[in-house]
Amino acid sequence: MSSLPITIDSVRKVYGSYVALDGVSLDVRAGEFLTLLGPSGSGKTTLLMALAGFVRPDSGRLWLGDRDITRLAPNKRDIGIVFQNYALFPHMNVLANVEYPLALRKMPKAEARRRALEALARVKLEGLSERDIAALSGGQRQRVALARAIVFEPRVMLMDEPLSALDKNLRETMQYEIRRLHDDLGITTIYVTHDQREALTMSDRVVVMNSGRIEQIGTPQRVYDRPSTRFVAEFMGEANMMPPGSVRAIDGAATSRETLMIRAESFHLDAKLAGRDGVALEGILRAKAFRGDNWLLTLAPDAGQAVLVSIPSALAGACAELRLGQRVTAYAPADKVHAIPGAKG
Repeated sequence: MSSLPITIDSVRKVYGSYVALDGVSLDVRAGEFLTLLGPSGSGKTTLLMALAGFVRPDSGRLWLGDRDITRLAPNKRDIGIVFQNYALFPHMNVLANVEYPLALRKMPKAEARRRALEALARVKLEGLSERDIAALSGGQRQRVALARAIVFEPRVMLMDEPLSALDKNLRETMQYEIRRLHDDLGITTIYVTHDQREALTMSDRVVVMNSGRIEQIGTPQRVYDRPSTRFVAEFMGEANMMPPGSVRAIDGAATSRETLMIRAESFHLDAKLAGRDGVALEGILRAKAFRGDNWLLTLAPDAGQAVLVSIPSALAGACAELRLGQRVTAYAPADKVHAIPGAKG
């Protein structure tokens, strides 16, 4: 299968007084796995549905390669779609569900059967072609939906929170399966989720959305380590927003006059692990919790909000003995301290 780039140019969509998309522009590279990430109401699903053809923008343009698809019917867009609820036909068996897009395209039955069986093999469902949909597990239904989406060899794949109904272990397994399938086929993929870890695990790039606008675009590591706005910092993981003057440099140098972000897992209780150019923060221990792979401490500094400190269990020998009300100093390496211009503490 060959892939195509996608261009989203100043797309706006309004429902009454509610602005779902506020002039969104985005270039998606051919063969890229790009995730739209954001809370409910951020516009990510509206943007996906506009690309699919189920929502018509009030203004702006959508391009698939060099073809303007803004007003093209959904079935003319050469796009595969996997919905949150899978949208499988319960009265059809597995094979009939996967063959359905080919039947719509009036493909000869023998060729449709061959391609449907190939698609089922790609998603590791060999031997289940005659199974009823009702007899499948959640993970198997997800795989059928994937097979149906790829069977007609689309140039683009759209996925709207396809793993949200699965339990944690199965969801994590399917993350790797979807990424493997993407890499094997090379289809340009746009994936919608509100799950930060899912976005970080699967994506080439992440687009963080908020209130119908794009807050930041970048690689998972860049967005996580170097958020460009306070919203992105706080939406991605356990972020501590430190007002100017709330931390001190270990070597005594002046700290930034800007608001600093330090993620909970960036702290250590041993100053040596932070390096000589790191920073230190002192506070009263207000709470502690053992979470299996880490201890989560809550410190109350002399100024500012409570600070979360996550210490890996392998390095947390002293955490069990810490007493509430005790004064604790936490340290962070300089490269884990990120200034966010314009943010208020």
